Formats: sequence, structure tokens, C-alpha cells
Amino acid sequence: MRRLLRAARPDPEEEPGRASRHAAAEGAASQGAGPTAAEPGAGDGAASSSSGGEAPAAPDGHASPVGAGAADGAAAAMTGRRTLGDHLMRYPMLRAGVYAWAVIGLAAAAVVVGLAVGQLRLVVVPLVLALFPAALLAPLVALLRRVRVPRALASLATILAVFALLGWVGTILVPQIGDEIPELVASVEEGIVEVETFLDETTPFGIDATEVRTQINELVDQIDVDAALELARAGALGAATAVAEIAGMTLLLVVVLFFYLKDGDRLGRWARNLFPRGVRDDVEAVGLRAWNTVGAYFRGQLLVAVVDAIGIGLGLWILGVPLALPLAVLVFFGGLFPIVGAVVTGAVAVLVALAASGPFIALLVLAIVVGVQQLESNVLAPLVLGRATALHPLAVLVSITAGAILLGVLGAFLAVPIAASVARGVQTLNERREARRALEPAPA
Repeated sequence: MRRLLRAARPDPEEEPGRASRHAAAEGAASQGAGPTAAEPGAGDGAASSSSGGEAPAAPDGHASPVGAGAADGAAAAMTGRRTLGDHLMRYPMLRAGVYAWAVIGLAAAAVVVGLAVGQLRLVVVPLVLALFPAALLAPLVALLRRVRVPRALASLATILAVFALLGWVGTILVPQIGDEIPELVASVEEGIVEVETFLDETTPFGIDATEVRTQINELVDQIDVDAALELARAGALGAATAVAEIAGMTLLLVVVLFFYLKDGDRLGRWARNLFPRGVRDDVEAVGLRAWNTVGAYFRGQLLVAVVDAIGIGLGLWILGVPLALPLAVLVFFGGLFPIVGAVVTGAVAVLVALAASGPFIALLVLAIVVGVQQLESNVLAPLVLGRATALHPLAVLVSITAGAILLGVLGAFLAVPIAASVARGVQTLNERREARRALEPAPA
């Protein structure tokens, strides 16, 4: 019987956490009645087992339950509950190892996702691409909803209106531009010849134009040969398969776009609920910021491209440069690719002016191109796009280059809004973390 009682009795040396919490509870309970004498074994045992030091003494010489029980007991409880985060902060090598394995795991997951997307590209690509026109057209659907148009009808009417607009523009511009494309190509080639002649005669900075021209021609010939061989290998069957895939993806994209416009809120809530409860608010905030960023970018970039095309095209028409309309259309499409598109289309306009009207008019065209683009980048773009989609020029160039390498022209077109969305998403997470940190109570 004595052995059973001794086994049931808690030993302060073996269970410091229980004794410390008991002492802390006694200390908290005794605060309202003033200092009282505690049992010698309980208070002293808790203090010695938790901190290894001596408890502060009360005026009567005994250990104070408030000092020894509450403070040292709480310290012992905290020490006995060390978490993984505490170990990571305490051991840098352990923290570095965890981060390294996390990076390896994320890279492996990215490879698996990339392989899966490659196999399911006929489904995944339309699902992703439809997000961009949906973000662009969502305000128009919301406007129709305000006048009590049903959601399905508003979505369908918006898509039909876009197709009608594109068809009307194509009917007007395609015949005119199609007839002038050969002349445009010939003018560009003539302008390049004049630049080469100038370099041959002046040899600025020691540049040998003949050698540069030879290397460029060899590269172009090699590219053409590679493309011809690839087409020959693909054959008629491969071309037919590619056409069928593109037609199927386009049809699926239109259907997905309709449902994005019609049930976007419901789909957003469904995607949000796929995540754990603890991160759903952050996911929703990041998703909304990315959605607004993509929509603002495309709406603003379209307006900027229109202004560039009108300004440069009007300047070309006033100076009497031929092919002003095709060049204006080219400037519009180039304006959809920040920085890179403006440089390329501006150079084409200058070359056409050089071939058709001489160096003086070409310099005037260069001045117009630079002036319009400076007005657009310093006044119009900040006003229309705002800070929500602002990226450093280096980030824009890197994004466009990476997108072009991965997906060609389509990747270059989508690279900047994706990069801007990622940047704004990270900024949103940081802002929410700082807000939660500011609400935490300050340590006593």
C-alpha cells in the first residue's frame, strides 16, 4: 500500500512542469489576499527545478509564492514547450537545411506540374489564357449587371460585342494593310541598305559593316533552313493536327471565358475554399489583387497603344511619309509589348522614312517617335496604369525575354501582367503580415 501511495504522489524533481504550474496557480490565487507562507517543499522545489536559482525571499524569511511560483513556474512551462520555430531560430544550420529541402521540394513540384501541364496543354492553356480577357471585360459585364441585365445574357453580349468589333476592324483594315505589306517590307529593306551604305562609307567606331552584314545573313539563312526542315518533317498531317488543336483550344477558350464572366465570383469562392482555413483570407486578398492588376494592365496598355498609334501615325501622315496607316497599326501592336515593342516599331518607321524621304525626314520621324513615347511613358502610363502595375524597366525586359523563350510571342505578351501580378501578390502578403504584427500586443 505504501508503494502505491508513493507511486501516485508527484515527485517535484521528476515533474518540474506540474509542480511549477501548481506553484504558479497558488501564486496567482494568493495575489488578492497578500503574501502568505507556502509549503517549503512545493515552492522551493519548483524554483530549483525550473531556473536553478534561489527564489526571492518574503519579509518573514520564507519563499514568496508570487515571486518563486508565478515567475519561475511560467519560465519552466515556457522552457518545457519549445517549438520547432524556436529550434530553427536557435540553430542556423538547421534552419538552412530546412530551407534547402523546401527549395528542392518546390523545384520538384514545379517540374511535376510542368510535365502535367505539358500533357494537358489543350485544357490548361485555354483555362489560363481565358483569365486575361476575363479580367479585361469584367467591368463591362458589371456595367450591364447594374442595368438589370441577367448575368448570362450580359456575359454573352460582351463576348459577341468583342467579336463584332474585331470583325469590323479586320474588315476595314485588313484589305488596305494587306495590299501595302509588300511595299512596307521593300521600304524596310531599302532603309537597311542605306544604313549599311552609310556604315561602309564612314566606318564609325571601327565597325566593319560588310562583316556584320555577312554574319546576319548567315544567321537568317540558317534560321530559314531550320524552319524549312522542321516544316518538312512535320508534313501535312502535322499541320492538320496543329490546326485542329488550335481550333479546339480557341473554342474551349471562348466557352471558358463565358463561364469566367458569368460565374467568376462563385468560381473564386470555390478556389478559395480549396486552401486550408488559416490561409484562405490571404489567398483571397492575393487573388483579388492579382485580378485587379491584370485587368488594369490590359485596359491601360490598350489605351496607351492606341495613343501611340494615333500620335505616331498622325506625325507620319503630316510629314508625308508613305505607308502611314500600316505603320500606325504596327505601332499599336508594338505598344502591347512594353519597351521592346516601342523600340522595334519606332525603328521600322524611321527606316521607312529614310528609304522614302531621306535622312532629314527620317530624323524628324525619330523625334516624333521619341517624343510620343516619352509622353506616353512619363505622363500617360503613370496616369492610366498607376502604381498598381508599375515595374522596373529591367524587370519588364527580363519578363518579356523569359516569356518569349518559353511561349514565343504569346509568352512575351503575357509576361509583364504575370510578373506584375506576382509582385503585387507578394506585396499584399507583406502588408497583411505587417498589419497582423502591428495588432499583436507588445511584450511586457
